Amino acid sequence: MLNSWISAFLFTFALAFASFTQMASAANLPDFTELAEKHGAEVVNISVTQVMQAGGNAMPFPNMPDDPALQELFKRFGIPGMPGQYGQGEGGQEYKSQSLGSGFIISADGYILTNAHVVKEADEVLVKLNDKREFKAKIIGADKRTDVALIKIDTTNLPKATIGDPALLKVGEWVAAIGSPFGLENTMTAGIVSAKGRALPQENFVPFIQTDVAINPGNSGGPLYNLHGEVVGVNSQIYSRSGGSMGLSFSIPIDVAIDISNQLKTSGKITRGWLGVAIQELTKELAESFGMKNNNGALIAGVEKNGAAEKGGLLAGDVITKFDSKSITSSSDLPRAVGAIKPGKAVPVEILRKGAAKTLNISVGEMPNEPAPISKSTPKAEANKIGLTLKELTPAQKKKLNGKNGLLVVESTGAAAQAGIRRGDVMLGLNNSELQSVELFNKQINAVIAGKTVAVLVLRGESTLYVPIKVTK
Repeated sequence: MLNSWISAFLFTFALAFASFTQMASAANLPDFTELAEKHGAEVVNISVTQVMQAGGNAMPFPNMPDDPALQELFKRFGIPGMPGQYGQGEGGQEYKSQSLGSGFIISADGYILTNAHVVKEADEVLVKLNDKREFKAKIIGADKRTDVALIKIDTTNLPKATIGDPALLKVGEWVAAIGSPFGLENTMTAGIVSAKGRALPQENFVPFIQTDVAINPGNSGGPLYNLHGEVVGVNSQIYSRSGGSMGLSFSIPIDVAIDISNQLKTSGKITRGWLGVAIQELTKELAESFGMKNNNGALIAGVEKNGAAEKGGLLAGDVITKFDSKSITSSSDLPRAVGAIKPGKAVPVEILRKGAAKTLNISVGEMPNEPAPISKSTPKAEANKIGLTLKELTPAQKKKLNGKNGLLVVESTGAAAQAGIRRGDVMLGLNNSELQSVELFNKQINAVIAGKTVAVLVLRGESTLYVPIKVTK
């Protein structure tokens, strides 16, 4: 009898303990319900339409479904050619391509933050609010280097986001994202801050916030919230081998995004400091060869002629350890530090030269603007016999090709488009001969008998390929 009573007591205690443990565990987990209810209306869905040129074989994935969310993913990572929901054009005809993204309201009078890649080359931007109202948006400006864009819709009394301080974020802290992954509006996902101040390849001006929040195509441009309901970042990139979330998401700190949006709103352009140097990471082996005790700093690999660095006395081989009193621990720290300085301001720069410490006073220059995209209203050169409109490369573009000649494709129609040549491709050769000029290339093409096929060497991104084009009448 006693044993039965003891067994019953122990069983009841075990159930009570298990229930208590579950309640305690639940109490330690954050509750995102209030955040979703209070701040969901600040987030918008963005639909972008582009009028594009297509040829019969121009699409690299002709059997892919008409999925705007996939289009957004392809657009972000530079994979062109997904057909939009209006269908694929034929023989160089125009078709409409759609992609999706997210954004959030930063002022009650209709200003909205999103990613630059979301609205890139858009012909029409449509914003859908949480209350189902839709507005055509105007692009105020976009900055490719930070991937931030500011757009505006014509309405008032909108719920605006509360801006937080990303400097107060701690690794391991809970955060949440709201956006439209794969077009599913007002979706919330949550996770933790995995790291801060991440530098990504070709993205040296943003100290990214890394999280494990599930971010998918369509989330781009949406807000990253802390548990106080404050926006601390703009969701921008994912690392993925499958196109879906893999627990590696990157957000632009909101202070960086707000600074960019203020400049875009005020002047329509971004002004950054500029030194005019080529830098590289200082490895342990290089540091030892320079007689350094550690490998902190940015190694100057080259100095631009007549640039701010040369005028200030910087030399190739110098190691910058401090810039304007800010420590430079890696090469990726320098572009951000320089870019934040107003052009014309003189700042102290601490360097190591042949093992000896030295301080220079350098007047910071202004970063050159990126080449403006080709406007549709800009007069265009005449297309050649195979449907290509070409232009010569600039000296800077030739430098990237190690001085080689190439011709930039401004527009592709006709036989060239049908063969898969796209705007933005660089023509390097014709039938194993290096290209010299647009005029000479067009003369060579005009001399080819109709019905013959020519082989054109094309540079697309970082890859080269030969494309056969059949010359028509």
